[in-house]
Amino acid sequence: MTHDCSFLEDLDLGDDQVSFAEGRRDAHAADWGAEQQDRGVVPDAVVYPESTADVAAVLAAATDREVPVTPYAAGTGLEGNAVPAHGGISLDLTRMDEVVDYRPEDFQIDVGPGIIGADVEEYVAEDGLFFPPLPSSGDISTIGGMIATDASGMKTVRYGEIADWVLGLEAVLADGTVIETGSRAIKTSSGYNLTDLLVGSEGTLAVVTRATLQLAGRPQQIRGGRAIFETLDDAAEAVFDAVRTDVDVARIELVDGVSARMANAYLGTDLPDAPMVFLEFHANHGIEEEIDLCRAIFEDHDVARFELSDDDAEMESLWRARRELAYAVASYDPDLEPLHPGDVTVPISAYPEIVHETKRLAEVYDLLAPCFGHAGDGNLHYSVLVDPDDEAMVDRGERLYREIVERAIDLGGTATGEHGIGHGKREYLEAEHGTGAVETMRRLKHALDPTDTLNPEKIFPETIDGGRIRRPEADE
Repeated sequence: MTHDCSFLEDLDLGDDQVSFAEGRRDAHAADWGAEQQDRGVVPDAVVYPESTADVAAVLAAATDREVPVTPYAAGTGLEGNAVPAHGGISLDLTRMDEVVDYRPEDFQIDVGPGIIGADVEEYVAEDGLFFPPLPSSGDISTIGGMIATDASGMKTVRYGEIADWVLGLEAVLADGTVIETGSRAIKTSSGYNLTDLLVGSEGTLAVVTRATLQLAGRPQQIRGGRAIFETLDDAAEAVFDAVRTDVDVARIELVDGVSARMANAYLGTDLPDAPMVFLEFHANHGIEEEIDLCRAIFEDHDVARFELSDDDAEMESLWRARRELAYAVASYDPDLEPLHPGDVTVPISAYPEIVHETKRLAEVYDLLAPCFGHAGDGNLHYSVLVDPDDEAMVDRGERLYREIVERAIDLGGTATGEHGIGHGKREYLEAEHGTGAVETMRRLKHALDPTDTLNPEKIFPETIDGGRIRRPEADE
């Protein structure tokens, strides 16, 4: 479906803020996940707003003409969250990348949605501050994208996810109305929590144009390293035991032997071909006590080696191997491609079981399925590698992928710990939340965006009328 977007030329936008060029439009028809699978629908126009007023003008005009608008930024999403489903306008927010205000005395910073996460870290580093919940992709993804999916990362086990560090938002509703949510106070019980409603809504309820973020002081002591195990089951059980015992660890990442081999091939590293747990401890004092406790727990689970270091270069090499595992998996075998990015999360007590089940199912379906993830918060990433030209192999891969997600939900977990629902996980929403909760979500969407302007055909399990969400009155 194409849409007439010529009205954009009548808005008060600069010549370089609106593009109908084929190359620009093609570039906005996919994100990182869609690049690995199928491309999305090419938008009819790309708009680069430079202010909140620009966003409001575009949304008001688009809603009036029933033209869909899909917010877009760095394109690092993995579930098609920012990929247009019905053409229309791709609203590229990367030019809104400024620091609006900075209050180090309050540990706060106000930023535009297009700023890269690592740039926030660099901006505040001189004052000994940092933004703790940055995901692994923080050096290439934007704050707006992180807010859209309620992203999280390696340090979530200690510091929490993005939602825990967003104090307030400025956002624009579909009709162009500008709202402000939250406050600069670190707590409030005033009215509905609209900030938390918008965080994780994937641009379906409003477009974020400014975020007030809470910062933290950098710890004085940082030590990290790795623990090597004989079996993956031992490694997963050790993680559960450490978290259950409340070891104060800042990062605790699981990497299976297959993933280690892939990292070595991609980066030229020399990781052992064995299950590992990558660790990092943060403290202002007493860090050795936490390390000793962790070591003792791991020894109860037959750890083969427990190696820590305070050498920055050595630690950077270790964490780089973990950060770039997604690229390592994708490039490992030229004849195989990852089907979908696995991103399940379960209660920590069920973590050993979901890890074991993933490997067991991979054997049943005779497929390569490397596993790694933010083990401390129960998050397991996995990839199912298939030959895209082998229909039977692809079918086995789809069944494997689906069974892992369904098992995670049965264990009280979620289909997506940090990537969002987007287009790729819609079929699991009702299984996870129930029909009543999903219908409530639809009603909220309809109340804020009755014409379904914002990011249509995302999140919800089914659509009608060429992609428009099912209205609440459709059942009446």
